[in-house]
Amino acid sequence: MALLIRGGQVLAGTPAALTRADVLIEGDRIAAVGPGLAAPAGAQVIDAAGHLVLPGMGNAHTHAASHLARGRAGNWTLEDLLTHSAANYGFRTPEDEYLSAAIGAIEMLKTGCTAAYDLYMAVPAITDEAFEAVVRAYTDVGIRVVLAPAVADVVFYQTVPGLTDHLPADLRRTVADMQPAPTKGLLGLTERAIRRWHGGAGGRVRVGVAPTIPNQATDEFLDGCTALAREYGVGVHTHLAESRVQTVESHRRWGKSIVARLADHGLLGPGFVGAHSIWLTDDDLRLLADAGAAVAHNPGSNLRLGCGIAPVREMLDRGVAVGLGTDGSVCADNQNLFEALRIASVISTVRFPHETARWLDADTVWGLATAGTARVLGQADDLGAIAPRRKADVVLLRADSLFLRPLADPVKALVYAETGAAVDTVVVDGRVVVERGRVTTVDEARIHARAQEAADRQRGQSAQAWALAERLAPYVAAACRSAVTAPLPIDRFAAGRPGA
Repeated sequence: MALLIRGGQVLAGTPAALTRADVLIEGDRIAAVGPGLAAPAGAQVIDAAGHLVLPGMGNAHTHAASHLARGRAGNWTLEDLLTHSAANYGFRTPEDEYLSAAIGAIEMLKTGCTAAYDLYMAVPAITDEAFEAVVRAYTDVGIRVVLAPAVADVVFYQTVPGLTDHLPADLRRTVADMQPAPTKGLLGLTERAIRRWHGGAGGRVRVGVAPTIPNQATDEFLDGCTALAREYGVGVHTHLAESRVQTVESHRRWGKSIVARLADHGLLGPGFVGAHSIWLTDDDLRLLADAGAAVAHNPGSNLRLGCGIAPVREMLDRGVAVGLGTDGSVCADNQNLFEALRIASVISTVRFPHETARWLDADTVWGLATAGTARVLGQADDLGAIAPRRKADVVLLRADSLFLRPLADPVKALVYAETGAAVDTVVVDGRVVVERGRVTTVDEARIHARAQEAADRQRGQSAQAWALAERLAPYVAAACRSAVTAPLPIDRFAAGRPGA
């Protein structure tokens, strides 16, 4: 079926600019862009007068499981977040996982995001049924996704330097008794997910490989992930050097950086995506660039968890592809890429005081959320722009948005001012999935009501796990404070010295 979006102001080109034009969609692709296009017989026509017509943005890094735990994080570091994983993600049914994924997908669509790279995690372990439920949620809501089971075969507490020395005897025994999922079982789960779901929902669902945190992966597991990615031609996505603690631990255990270790196991390549990528040296950036790897930048989460400021300018200067992400709702608090756009730009100024040429300007940041994330998703030729032969993922934003009036430079207005509240219509794969601000594919109200019930029940059932996390947290924090005193040649907490 054909769809004609008529009379809007289309944001297209490089640099992006507004032009009065129509967009003709045939099937799942854009057929033509230009003024006065004729509507084919039987075509659906959308009157876009009074609207900006934008390419759908892409969320380069999120977690379906996290949305049900929104609002539970306090002043937490990344290690605090991981300490509370069992309390936040445990005691769930597959239906709970469906609801968590669905509310995140709804939020993304309603704020102009049409595609996401999702590292789905579960406690104590991902099951085939739970993964299927997340696939079903994304399929039902209608958003495009690369979904990867994020798994680890090393217990988190074993990766915190010196933690055992800080723990009292009873907690030391508790931690020692924790066992990870078996390596072969995790690789088997990932392979089944790829074989069953990769290319599903008419190609809107793809599956990736995700050793969730390299420090929580044995050499055997990393080698297995490399083998799966090569055999099936899928991408690899991991949390890369997100915290200083992780970087210190990698040097302590393996005598090398996290990036160097991944390179040794053959994981770096054009399909590799490193989320966060904060504590990287020049040598790390060179390895990523030479491999054709990509980075998912999550500025809101990086700040929320006190992880630091990623060296995005250096990545771009070296030719590393960078996409923009939110991270999960438990630590980033929302799935709104408009917020991420603004944070990505303004936080870049801190690293280069008075060196405005090195700041991430509005055009650059808009590119991260569109073409950049399209590259992260492995779909650079299909997504991220309104142009003939591209996939028909399009957003109509009301031009009378409070944050766009008066309108001078549209990209600056979108990056620095717009909130996403003015998103009116969203098309994914040529199908209208949001109309007049309401998702058309599912019953939003019912899903949110059920999600609230699930969150309330899970919170009650996880009380004991929460109490254990609260007991462990001070000791984890003490071990981390000790670990981060180890010297590193880079500083990602502030401006630092030149090149840091």
